Amino acid sequence: MVRKRCQGVWTYAYMLVVALLIGVVAGAAPKKPVPVPFGKNYVPTWAFDHIKYFDGDSHIQLLLDKYTGTGFQSKGSYLFGHFSMRIKMVPGDSAGTVTAFYLASQNSEHDEIDFEFLGNRTGQPYILQTNVFTGGKGDREQRIYLWFDPTKAFHSYSVLWNLHQIVFFVDDIPIRVFKNSKDLGVRFPFTQPMKVYSSLWNADDWATRGGLEKTDWSKAPFVAAYKDFHIDGCQSSVNAKYCATRGKHWWDQKKYRDLDDYQWRRLRWVRRKFTIYNYCMDRKRFPVMPRECKRDRDA
Repeated sequence: MVRKRCQGVWTYAYMLVVALLIGVVAGAAPKKPVPVPFGKNYVPTWAFDHIKYFDGDSHIQLLLDKYTGTGFQSKGSYLFGHFSMRIKMVPGDSAGTVTAFYLASQNSEHDEIDFEFLGNRTGQPYILQTNVFTGGKGDREQRIYLWFDPTKAFHSYSVLWNLHQIVFFVDDIPIRVFKNSKDLGVRFPFTQPMKVYSSLWNADDWATRGGLEKTDWSKAPFVAAYKDFHIDGCQSSVNAKYCATRGKHWWDQKKYRDLDDYQWRRLRWVRRKFTIYNYCMDRKRFPVMPRECKRDRDA
C-alpha cells in the first residue's frame, strides 16, 4: 500500500512537472508560420531581373553583382503581427554584402525593425545585426554570431510585434527583445504601419570589419535564397493611427506581452554565448545607459 501510494505521488509529481514544462516552453511561443508563395504577400521593388523564381515562386533567389543588388517588399502595410521568412545566406566569400529583412514605415520620422546579416571572408562567421528605430532614431545596434552556419541550410528569422514588445527570433529562439518603455520616455512603434522588406546589396564601406574588407566581385553573382513568406499581421492604411481589430488577434493576448521563463533562459544563453556587441553596454557612445536597457534585461 505504501509503495502504491509512493508511486501515485511520484506519478502525480511527474505529470505536474511535465505540465509545467509544457506550459513554460509553449506558453508564449508564436504560432507556427504558414508557408506561402512569394507572390501572395510580396512584390519585387527594384532590379527585377536579379530575382529568380522556383517551384511556382515558393522559393526565390536574390542576386547581387557589381552592377546592382535587388529587393522586395510586402504588398500591404501592417500594425503589429508576426512576420517570418526562411533564408539561406550567401555562401563562400560574402565580405561586403548585406542580406536584410526588416519592417519600416514610410515617413521621415520612421519606425523600423531590422535584421541585417553581414557577410564575411570565407571561413569567418556571419554577423547578425539587429536594430530598432523609433521616431526616426536608431542607434540601438546589437550584434551576435549565430550558432550554426546560415549558408548551409534554410533557417527561420521572425519578428513578433505587439503593443507590449518586439521580439526577434532565430529558429524560434528569441535573440532580442525590445519592450514598450513609453512610460520611461522611450518611443515605441505603435502608430505607424510598416511594410516588410528584404534586400541583398553591397555595403563594403561598413559591413565587414568596418569597411576594411571589400567585396570581391570576382565571386559574383552573390546569391541569397528565400522561402516560406509568412505574414500574419493586421493590415492597415498607411495613414492609420491604430489597427481597427487590435485586441482580437493571437499576438495581442496576455501570454504574448512578455517572454516566458524558458524564452528568457534561451535569450540569456544567446547573450552569454554569442553576443559580440550590445549598445546598452557601450559607455563610449552612451555614458548613461539608455532607459530601455534595464527593462529589456540587457543591462
